[in-house]
Amino acid sequence: MGNFALFGGILFLWHVVFSAFGLYQSRRLSSFRAEAFDILKATTVGTVIVSSLSFLFHIKMANNIFLSLFWVVCTLLTLSSRFLLRYTLRQFRVHGRNLRDILIVGTNSRAIRFARKIEAKPELGYRLIGFVDDNWTGTQGFQKTGFRRVSSLDQFPDFLRKYVVDEVLLCLPMSSFYQRASAIVGQCEEQGIIVRFLSDLFNLKQAKSKADQFEGEYLITLYTATIDGWQAIVKRTIDFTLSLALIFLLSPLFLIVALLIKTTSPGYVFFLQERLGLHKRRFRICKFRTMDPDAEAKQAELEHLNEVDGAVFKITNDPRITPIGRFLRKTSIDELPQLFNVLKGDMSLVGPRPLPVRDYEGFDQDWHRRRFSVRPGITCLWQINGRSGLPFEKWMELDMEYIDNWSLGLDLKILAMTVPAVLRGSGAA
Repeated sequence: MGNFALFGGILFLWHVVFSAFGLYQSRRLSSFRAEAFDILKATTVGTVIVSSLSFLFHIKMANNIFLSLFWVVCTLLTLSSRFLLRYTLRQFRVHGRNLRDILIVGTNSRAIRFARKIEAKPELGYRLIGFVDDNWTGTQGFQKTGFRRVSSLDQFPDFLRKYVVDEVLLCLPMSSFYQRASAIVGQCEEQGIIVRFLSDLFNLKQAKSKADQFEGEYLITLYTATIDGWQAIVKRTIDFTLSLALIFLLSPLFLIVALLIKTTSPGYVFFLQERLGLHKRRFRICKFRTMDPDAEAKQAELEHLNEVDGAVFKITNDPRITPIGRFLRKTSIDELPQLFNVLKGDMSLVGPRPLPVRDYEGFDQDWHRRRFSVRPGITCLWQINGRSGLPFEKWMELDMEYIDNWSLGLDLKILAMTVPAVLRGSGAA
């Protein structure tokens, strides 16, 4: 029992030390050399602490030979695993996967220089959307570069709302554009969009900051969503493994439900609808059909019966729902095909519910849009706290609570609490 406690303590210590050296953060822009140096520092500090603890608690096993081998093995394993991970991710990015769409604000020489560096390194996985700026004395020079200006500074908030933007690089001169730049950072912060810039810090509410170095350029990165780096990899691994296992285990149920739907009402078995995912990327969600085949066409006629405030559309006794559909909704069985969306990577097991385009277009607060800074999920805090019985504003607040307090432990807790919530049928509609 004592050995298990000792092992657990060393694991916790290792986690704390690696966190202190930033080794669990995304290192997309930093070099492997810089990461390797941090790994060496972390394993050295960790080994020194283990050595001190072994001296204080008289642990005979932790002699000089053991500690030396411990340091060498931990360092080599960490270096090799990080190198392999970098190589794998670069191969994905070169072939068009794991890409991030970046928007550059400013059209000065620094902005252009940075854009060229990004385009010269496709293995980093950045796709340049374009530039945002007003006309100024350098506009004609910018036009000769071949880069595209996609928005003015005044139109920037509308551009964020309409298009997929993962990151914004701020390259405006701070001395003359401080107020404007501060407003831009606030708009990105409100919607949960990562911001990078080359100088100055801002007084932010939720966004955290970290430093990066890329090709001799020093950047400060601001971000609100905390699902990044190794934690994102672990979360995606859990999503993929569990969704694949559940699809296999539930396949007999899928077949029975498909037969019931097909034999009780005309139309397709599955309902496919366009939803908004991570940073408003559009994907087609898959659910068991619970309504008449022409249900979406009839929605406009029923808008006046909507019982939910805000952007969402809900009717308790919706006339479009089929008899078998009402049972599927009450038991949440209609949601199970979303496991295929999780397997594909459009969704996660846990995350804010993906909204239809119609609901998104009804948003009137930019802070609501921060829910798109993380991947949507099948279940979340909303699911275990009343579901459709909650007001729209409370729903959005629960999504922000999830984003601000995210951890793997919270995901596991939500998954565990979802099962009894579904069995109770609380808030299902």
